[in-house]
Amino acid sequence: MGEIRLKSLLVASLSLLLAFSSFPAMANEDHAGEKLDPAKVIMEHIQDAHDFHFFTLKKNDGTEFHATIPLPVIIYSQTKGKLTTFSSAKFEHGHAAYKGYKLEHGKIHSETENEVFYDLSMTKNVVQMLLALTILVVLMVGIANKYKKGQGVTSAPKGWQNAIEPVITFVRDEVAKPNLGKKYGKYLPYLLTVFFFILINNIFGLLPGSANVTGNIAFTIVLGVISFFVILFSTNKHFWGHIFWFPGVPTPVRIFIMLPVELLGVFTKPFALIVRLFANMVAGHIIILSFITLIFIFGSMSAVAGWGFSPLSVAFAVFIYMIEIMVAFIQAFIFTNLTAVFIGQAFEGSHDDHH
Repeated sequence: MGEIRLKSLLVASLSLLLAFSSFPAMANEDHAGEKLDPAKVIMEHIQDAHDFHFFTLKKNDGTEFHATIPLPVIIYSQTKGKLTTFSSAKFEHGHAAYKGYKLEHGKIHSETENEVFYDLSMTKNVVQMLLALTILVVLMVGIANKYKKGQGVTSAPKGWQNAIEPVITFVRDEVAKPNLGKKYGKYLPYLLTVFFFILINNIFGLLPGSANVTGNIAFTIVLGVISFFVILFSTNKHFWGHIFWFPGVPTPVRIFIMLPVELLGVFTKPFALIVRLFANMVAGHIIILSFITLIFIFGSMSAVAGWGFSPLSVAFAVFIYMIEIMVAFIQAFIFTNLTAVFIGQAFEGSHDDHH
């Protein structure tokens, strides 16, 4: 019971931190005499950026202190034929230009007209994804080394082995074996890698100030394309035979109706993987930020209304936050399970594989 209360307190604290980190941006809009744009505020929080921004404090002299971790800017100019690198802090959050480049709406632009350049910068999505990959490799290699030494084999598992082993067993017994039959061992490493990689990124995305990597369509497209090629390389002649020459169907229907539909189905499977993960992870963040934004919407009407609605808004944000923790696991499972289902469908006609 004490552990559950501690977790609830942690969730509430993170949500409050998110609320206070959102406050300065909204307060600055109000100070400038501009109307609060909730959509703009929310999109700025879920989009990629060139730094990790945690909060902003307004000093007595009117200047602002931004608690950020700047990231390296790497630009190759094809026009100038040179590589330029510097810290994103030089942009002063979009208020200054540096070395002929400026930051506008989260994107880098050149001050030189018609300059062709490539932005190779380490954005927060890239950095966080590499961090998640590093944690995944270090964690799994460490656990594997323990098994090699006999811990968890001849003796009881310890540490992270206790947490990871049931998950691996679950993916093997409930995802890989039912959908892939005898060939489950061939695809299990890929399925486990996808599951844990998505899960770690999902959990990181729940931390205030972090990047919502799985809520980035480019990230999910790459995962979907990889799964698409895995599915294609797993197909056999029976699979393609049912697509190009559907048995028991009249030839006109087969050519003009069944063939286009079946071919389209080959591409809609990875598309479903891409959109499902992206939409669900973005939706949760938008809902949480929407509840926090309501505080300032009511506050712009009346200070009493703003403070009065705050407890209710934070309570709903904490509730959605707790649901998002479950969604982080559920979406990793769904992506992995659907991938296994689609790979299993590529074995169509090989009944021995499913026996």
